[in-house]
Amino acid sequence: MSSKGVNITIMGRDLSVNCPPHEQEDLLEAARYLDRNMKEIQKSGKIIGAERCAIMAALNITNDLLKLQKETAGQGKIQERLDSLKERIDDVLREAESA
Repeated sequence: MSSKGVNITIMGRDLSVNCPPHEQEDLLEAARYLDRNMKEIQKSGKIIGAERCAIMAALNITNDLLKLQKETAGQGKIQERLDSLKERIDDVLREAESA
């Protein structure tokens, strides 16, 4: 599948990024998210320069991603525990029915 140039705007800068057609909407959404994040950082007035804003935005987004991954892992453990408990309940019910 061939890639196609997609035009995005980050902090007022127009960029063309090659992207497979089926991923274009995701790329545009990611670009809008990054642009909003960088503009919020810039508005805070604490960070000066596009490069520093980009680094801070990358750190913020990475931090959010890592938190979500930990939450998801925790949910997986809860589901495993629930499945184990369900299995034990089913075993007890089978034993009770056969008694």
